[in-house]
Amino acid sequence: MALETIQSKEDFAKFVKNYQEGAQWRQPLAFGIARVDRGQKNSEKILQATYPTINWEENYGSAAVFMAAMEASGVTVDTSGNEFVSPISRAFVENATALFAPYLEEAQGEAHKNVQVIKAINELFASEVVEEEHAFKIVFLFADEAPESVEAVYLKLYALSLAKAPLRGVNLNGAFGILENVAWSGNMPIELEWLRENEIALKVDGMYPEITSVDKFPRYLQHIIPADNTRILDSSKVRMGAQLHPGTTVMPGASYINFNAGTTGPVMVEGRISSSAIVGSGSDVGGGASILGVLSGTDGNPITIGKNTLLGANSVTGIPLGDGCIVDAGVAILAGTKVVIDTEEFKKIKEANPDWDAEDTDVFKGAKLAGLNGIHFRQDSLSGEIKAFRSTREVKLNEELH
Repeated sequence: MALETIQSKEDFAKFVKNYQEGAQWRQPLAFGIARVDRGQKNSEKILQATYPTINWEENYGSAAVFMAAMEASGVTVDTSGNEFVSPISRAFVENATALFAPYLEEAQGEAHKNVQVIKAINELFASEVVEEEHAFKIVFLFADEAPESVEAVYLKLYALSLAKAPLRGVNLNGAFGILENVAWSGNMPIELEWLRENEIALKVDGMYPEITSVDKFPRYLQHIIPADNTRILDSSKVRMGAQLHPGTTVMPGASYINFNAGTTGPVMVEGRISSSAIVGSGSDVGGGASILGVLSGTDGNPITIGKNTLLGANSVTGIPLGDGCIVDAGVAILAGTKVVIDTEEFKKIKEANPDWDAEDTDVFKGAKLAGLNGIHFRQDSLSGEIKAFRSTREVKLNEELH
């Protein structure tokens, strides 16, 4: 069934209102249209989903258009579950175009991105350079439950990397079991089984691809355009699903930012930010420093690093830190680390953290110091003891670099 073309923005608003008042409507948490890469050997395998734009708790008018266009093209959107994924057809695109008609001319740049997607796909279908039933999928998420498809995983990774959803705020349980482990050649995922079967022919023909990585996740820069003042000096250092606040600098070498981890302000990153770890504005993760993730020694507790905190080269942090802290180079602070604090320094730390529930006992476990502000962790070069002092210096990043 072909839908009639909407003539005005007023009529568009009426259409959306009427549709959303109908029994078929359920407001989605997120939705989008993705171009999918299928397996070279098994076309039923989805290896990657690329979203030109995503919608997360927003643009419900476009959601109504997409649902109505799907129904008019013969596909009922099942809103009873947590997610709905379906191929889109030429009929869907034509119906969506008719509904979006009042906005077609002004859809460019930052304006009306969902309309831009429909226009671009319509042009592709018209040129017949893609197989319509295989190239694109529409995805609706109605609840933030464990994802059930590759397309849903990617939609959530986009939401994190675009900062539409907060770090640690998205359910990715089971994502590793859903994504395929593939060889990445630039932006192209290649089935490993297909690569093995065709290795000889590809090498004889001089067509063996340059493989940049083998992973279930693509790199951040394969999908995300960072802010103008964000620098990533090596694309392999940031995984898709990471979140980088504008002004973040990721140096090459020992640096790395995993998925569902990142920064909340300008940060210098020369060390490793493991999955679920968050670093605050103005902080510096020194060369080779490691912030442990939930699977690497933190007892399942995600780590937050406060503002203006310095993690020295090759240090290890396994507890949350507050603002203005310093961990000296090579020092490891874990939940069970024994930390010596003398009486005078205890008083100073207590003054900086008036809500800290502690008594002066000389020796503390690292867990007891978690989240405190203004602590400087050092190692006594004579005794080898880890000691804590009230920090006397403020960590400042070079503004010219951020």
